[in-house]
Order: sequence, then C-alpha cells, then structure tokens
Amino acid sequence: MSDSPPAACENCAQPLQGRFCHACGQAAHSPVRSFAHAVEEVFESFWHLDGRIFRTLRRLLAPGALAADFLAGHRAPYVAPMRLFVILCVLTFFVGKLVDFGDSSALPPVQVNGSGNSDFARAQSVAEVEQIRDKAIADMEQARESMPAIAAPARHGFDRGIAQIRRQADRRIVELGGTPRAPAPGTDAEADAEPANPDAIAISTGTTADGWLERQGQRMLQNLPRIEKDPSLFKYAFMGSVPTALFVLVPLFALLLKLFYLDSGRLYLEHLVVAFYSHAFLCLALLAQFALLALDHWITPHLAFFGAISGLAAALLWLWMPTYLLLMQKRVYGQGWTLTSLKFVLIGGIYSFTLMLTVMALIVVSLARA
Repeated sequence: MSDSPPAACENCAQPLQGRFCHACGQAAHSPVRSFAHAVEEVFESFWHLDGRIFRTLRRLLAPGALAADFLAGHRAPYVAPMRLFVILCVLTFFVGKLVDFGDSSALPPVQVNGSGNSDFARAQSVAEVEQIRDKAIADMEQARESMPAIAAPARHGFDRGIAQIRRQADRRIVELGGTPRAPAPGTDAEADAEPANPDAIAISTGTTADGWLERQGQRMLQNLPRIEKDPSLFKYAFMGSVPTALFVLVPLFALLLKLFYLDSGRLYLEHLVVAFYSHAFLCLALLAQFALLALDHWITPHLAFFGAISGLAAALLWLWMPTYLLLMQKRVYGQGWTLTSLKFVLIGGIYSFTLMLTVMALIVVSLARA
C-alpha cells in the first residue's frame, strides 16, 4: 500500500497543504498504512516529540531554566510539565522495583495462622510454655511499636494478637497441670481477657474487625512473615504506592508556593508548573541514585574501589537535590537571596513534614498490601 499522503484530510476532508491538516490538526500520514508510522505512533508520547524529550531533559538539569522558559511562553520546544513528570515518575519507580536494596530491614518474626498454637502444643513443661509465650509476645510488641504514630488505631490488631497468644499459653499451662498467672491489674492482657476457645489461633483470618484501620492491622500481621521471608514484597508494594502519593503531594507543593509567593502575582497553575518540574527533577535524581546502586552491586564485587566512587557520587547527588531546588526557586521567582532562603526553609520544612507523614502512611499501606 502506498505511503504517499492523501490530497485531503481523512478526518474532515479539508485539502491538505502540509504534514498536518490546518483545520483539525490530524497528521497526513496514517499509521495503518506504514509500519514505520505505526511504530512511531506507539512511541509518540515519549520519542516522537521532534527531539523535545532530550532537549527538555537537558534544560531540566539547569536549576529553574526549564520552568522559567515555559512560564515565559517558550512551550513548543519542551515537553509539557505534567507529561514530563508522569514519564519520569513511572520510569523511576519502575526501575526502583528492579533494584536490589539488600535485606537490611528484615522485620521481626511473628507467629501467625496457628503456628504459635502448635508451638504451645509441643511444649512439655510450664516453663517451656512461658518461654514460648514471652518470646512471641515480645516479637509482637516490637512489631507494634515499630508502627508509626499515624497508624495508632491499627495497633489494636496487634493487641488482639497478643491477647490471643496469652490465652493459648494459659490453656496449655492448665493442660500441663499448672496455674496461669493472673494478668496484672490495668494491663492490656486483663482488658482483653476472653473465655478460652480451644479452636482459637494466634491471629485469626476470620476475625471480624471493628473498622478499616483494624482490618489493615490484621492484614499487616498476616503479611509480616511473608515479608520477612521475601522483603522484596514490601519493596514492590511501597514503590507501587509512591506515584499515587506524589500526585497528591505535587498540588500541595504548588499551593505552598502560591501562599509564600502571593506577592509574585502568579496564578496557581503557574506555581503548579514549577511544582511539576521540581518533582520531575527529583524523580530524575532518584533514578540516578537507583542506577548508582545497581552499578555498585554489579561492579564493586569485581572492582572494590568502585564502591567508594559510587558512594561519593550518591552523597553529592543527595546534596545537590536541595541545592537545585533552592537555585530553581531563586531563578523562577527572582527575589533576593535572604528572602528566597527564608521561604525555601519554611516551604521545605512544611513539605518535609508532610512528606514524612506520607511515607509513614505508605509504609502502613505497603505492609497491608504486600
């Protein structure tokens, strides 16, 4: 089939005078008539931008230059801010899922789904039962206390698991002819005391949760042993949740810029452009960190000195990230260094606190979804 463009637009029938229809904007070349154009169509949002993606990335490396150009009306040479952010965000956290971070954050072991019950059944003395009980409760308490304060309501699931372990231990102690110790007055164990149930297990998957947060707590308890065996499950869940959170944080960052730069006279959408390009750079820098980590894992075992090089490069990149944002803020808004630095510290403090809360919430969500 011929690849020569038609004389009239296939969409609106207007006579064509170039590669695009002047009436509706549709391209003269049809992707179904040429394999080359079909492939080009697939990669249009990324590669077929007349070199704009590479030009945009080069300009992004200069603090504030890309945002200043776009706000000044030079939009055609560059990728739109939201599209650039989406591309880099998806690419960064896709690569993050593939990078090996090591197993340095293994979670404490937790007995679930009846394994604690079977341990008690194998115990042949009261002292052995108490030892198993105390170890299981210590692990559960450690896991509970490691949860962030923002997820305090979800800790109730851990409390119920601890109470269940105590009841299992008490039943086995009675079976062995011993006398269970009464819970101390005012403790959680006393408050959670329930009639013995010989069929109970440490953490019952069928237990009815009182609310959403408690259900998440129970799911976290069930997931902890799986994550302990395969920490990559948590990594995949966490990396998959970050892009969604960023789509909430970026508009918030733009709102902070709007509030602190009311005197600039810029509209909120202009601040949103700055926010998108700021976070696009942060994604690009994080992507570089992932690349350095991957190279370190591949090369350092063969060339030991590369570990020092990659470590220094990573440290310099972490230092460059806030420096870049400060220089970007100075270039875009054009205020003096003193005022810019003060606003940068205030905006950064508020945003960092919000980011910290978001990360803690993502940890909880990732533990529940892993």
